[in-house]
Amino acid sequence: MTPHAALDTLPAMASRSTISMVPTTMRAAVYHGPRQLTVDERPVPEPGPADVLLRVRYCGICGSDLHFVLDGWGRPGSIEGHEFTGEVVAVGDDVSSWAVGDQVVGGPSPRCGACEFCRTGRPSLCTGREPVGETDHRSGAFAEYVCLPAKQLLRLPDDLSPRAAALAEPLAVALHALTQARAQRSTRLLITGAGPIGSLAVAAAHARGIDDVVVSEPRERRRELVERLGATAITPDQLVAPASPNLVNDAPFDAALECSGNGRAMESALEQLDRGGVLVLVGAGMSFPRFDSNRILLNELVVTGAYNYDSDGFDDALALLASPGFPLDVLVEPDDVDLEGLYGAIESLAAGEVAAKVMVTP
Repeated sequence: MTPHAALDTLPAMASRSTISMVPTTMRAAVYHGPRQLTVDERPVPEPGPADVLLRVRYCGICGSDLHFVLDGWGRPGSIEGHEFTGEVVAVGDDVSSWAVGDQVVGGPSPRCGACEFCRTGRPSLCTGREPVGETDHRSGAFAEYVCLPAKQLLRLPDDLSPRAAALAEPLAVALHALTQARAQRSTRLLITGAGPIGSLAVAAAHARGIDDVVVSEPRERRRELVERLGATAITPDQLVAPASPNLVNDAPFDAALECSGNGRAMESALEQLDRGGVLVLVGAGMSFPRFDSNRILLNELVVTGAYNYDSDGFDDALALLASPGFPLDVLVEPDDVDLEGLYGAIESLAAGEVAAKVMVTP
């Protein structure tokens, strides 16, 4: 386990904090360029009037983190990590909702609450949201401490461990994908890509009574994982396209969740749909599809995206994580990694050598 920063502590930096002591510096995993990630000493961020400073307990590795580090999506000097839980160690002068010692979960970024999309229950489309990638004014949770607005936190449920609660963000993403697919108990569901979001989508689908779930995944370990979750696992070459755009297969799918970000997987998922079916693009990537427009037209297919969360996505995710029988032991790797082990875990996840969610303990 990674030791905390040196104990040359000083009183917490926000005046409302009266008992917490925090160090002046912290250790953080800093991105410097493609495949360049080092553990550096950084100043502990100082909370503003409406902010909260957390000591990070757990932070999950997201698929986007792989893109940031391995594919060069990151901004040099940045600290990633957004699937986290933590303990409050300092609060800003204007914060009354949190106190030192509170256990919290990182929630969705604040939305305006006033635009057309917020008013109609679609906060992921908020017109006041930050442009994708322009979040450089905040550092993430691959660090010993993280600072963020008080409104962006949720209270850790009493019946849920901080480790399990760190799954709330990716599970909320999976739940939003099911919403976009209009999935019901009778839905025959295809999922392409059995990474953490794909496997969470399987678990969420089963929790909602959807039993006919097929997962296409090239890597054996990930196929084994989703089979443990109750899905039927196949390899991508087992998905055969109908002979003509106006035909459908003998056992077509009502909906498909594309969770890999792979262009060919997107094309294949579309080919498997029944008439009137829905393809939901969940995974991000730079491998773009070439869809058969005639198939979409002749079968009145719907192609849509799933960006972030439902309006109540985090509440639903936390409730589901705390529900009896939810397969946390399958969804999370048994061994956590420290900041020094983060890059190796990212490489292993990208290579498919690790199937489940990896938790980092700064």
